Formats: sequence, C-alpha cells, structure tokens
Amino acid sequence: MLNLDATFSGLADPTRRAILSRLASGEATVLELAKPFKMSQPAVSRHLKVLETAGLIVRRVEGTKRPCRLSGEGLAAVDEWLNVLRAGLARNYDRLDRVLAEMQPPTE
Repeated sequence: MLNLDATFSGLADPTRRAILSRLASGEATVLELAKPFKMSQPAVSRHLKVLETAGLIVRRVEGTKRPCRLSGEGLAAVDEWLNVLRAGLARNYDRLDRVLAEMQPPTE
C-alpha cells in the first residue's frame, strides 16, 4: 500500500484536486494544466510532482512534453483504507442492531 500520508497530502490542496479533475477527462501537458490557474508553469510542475509522488498521476516523456494522466494506484490505496473503515462501521451497526433487537419486548 502506498503511503497514505502522501496521498492525502496530494488531495489536500484545491489546486491539485482541480488538476486531478481535469485529468479525469484525459491526458494533458503541463501547459494545458496550467492554463486555468494564475500561477507559473514551475508552480504547476511542483503540484504535479506532489501528485506523482502520491501515486495519483503518472507522467511520460514525449519529446519535450511530459503528458500526465491519472493513476489508480493512489486512489486504490485510499479506497482500500476506506473499505477497512466501512467494514468497522458495518460491524458497529450490526452490534447496535443486535442490542436494539434484544431491547424489544417479546410479541405475543
């Protein structure tokens, strides 16, 4: 499992979440990703490095371009962790259902 701290850190910033949302519609270069933001290309590149380290995107070399795309690795780690929490929550609800059932008066 990837480092969840790095993944959540990558997801914590609104700019990085916006970049991920853009990449959900397809691969894009740094210049394409930088267009909607009022920041320099190097600043966007730093955000991309955080996302790449978090396992949320992958980059490939295409001449002088470095197109980015989503990677399922980081989100899969988050999903796995959330599934553990969901299972614990379901067990809590099951225990509560049993307690409530025991509290019901017998029907005649």
